[in-house]
Amino acid sequence: MTVHHVPKTISDYIALAVVKAMRVPADLFFARRYGHRAIVLETVAAVPGMVGGVLQHLKSLRTMQTDQGKIRALLDEAENERMHLMTFVLIAKPTWLERVLVLFVQGLMFNLYFLLYLITPKTCHRIAGYLEEEAIISYTEYLTEIDNGSIQNVSVPPCAIDYWHLPPGAALHDLVVAIREDEVRHRDVNHAFADSMA
Repeated sequence: MTVHHVPKTISDYIALAVVKAMRVPADLFFARRYGHRAIVLETVAAVPGMVGGVLQHLKSLRTMQTDQGKIRALLDEAENERMHLMTFVLIAKPTWLERVLVLFVQGLMFNLYFLLYLITPKTCHRIAGYLEEEAIISYTEYLTEIDNGSIQNVSVPPCAIDYWHLPPGAALHDLVVAIREDEVRHRDVNHAFADSMA
């Protein structure tokens, strides 16, 4: 579950350092408020798939060559991360300050990631892979807090039951397990994309 891609190149080390640096303010601001942390995390996590999908689409048009399935995989990832966000908005009910923070973080992440993707898509996919690794760690900690009773195992909204095909009456634990499985797939896809690029 928590497989870590060991950095091998300078690009990998830079990607890992960027992600670790991004985690510091999240830890300071949110501590163990995992529902609220998930809102900001998912706002950031939805950016790489959308940026990568758009730029791979344009590359395919420009070069008149197939994208080998990258566009669909990246856009599906972006939509999946958006659903994580929409679900946690209903569960955690973000404050106005968190909504403003989301606007700032998303704007910063989108523009920086877009510019970096133009220069080095490989590093961007590695960053996305490492972001997903951090998401897996956060969701595992979230599950621990739910299981030990520190966080109430509330019912999940109907949109989550429909989207993840959860059983009727599913609770937060079931949802977090499903979302963590999504993050595992995103981690593996992004690391594979990075590995496939020269």
